[in-house]
Amino acid sequence: MGGVLRRSALAVSVIVALATAAWAQAPAAPVAAAPASPPRVGFIDVQRVLARSAAGVAAREQLERERGTMQREMDGKRQELERLRDELEKKGPLMTAEARREKQDAFERKRRDAARLADDFQKELEKKEQMLLQHVLQDLSGIVARVGKERGYHIIVEKRGAMVLYASAEADLTDEVIRAYDQQAGTKGKK
Repeated sequence: MGGVLRRSALAVSVIVALATAAWAQAPAAPVAAAPASPPRVGFIDVQRVLARSAAGVAAREQLERERGTMQREMDGKRQELERLRDELEKKGPLMTAEARREKQDAFERKRRDAARLADDFQKELEKKEQMLLQHVLQDLSGIVARVGKERGYHIIVEKRGAMVLYASAEADLTDEVIRAYDQQAGTKGKK
């Protein structure tokens, strides 16, 4: 019984192989008229646009200024906490129990306030970064569409997010998009 099954399986395999070979050699069905030119695909590197375009650099500089302001305020809080801690360590043994407890409570309150402020600053920076990034990307989408239409591209993908495994240098539109973006930003500023 096992031999019959084996021979049947072999026969089916041979038939499938022959049918596949015959299909592969058969002339293809006529295709509709080929397009005048092959589809063009390009890509841009949004991270590079954000790092090198005038608007991206300005957004990053604005964030750094705000981060610096917040950092200076946090440094002041940290120094105040260090001063209170040093005072507790040096004068604590000389204080009454109640005075020491009040100083420790004040230190803990200020420590919690500083931690909350640091968390608020972090959230505020993240929110501003997202807002600036969204603004740049919104401006960029119109420019990418315009460059794509002008250059005859059928599709333009983002290099990192689209998992591009190969991209020729000729397909890289990033520098052209940066120039167009900076040019548009320059004309908007003059209006």
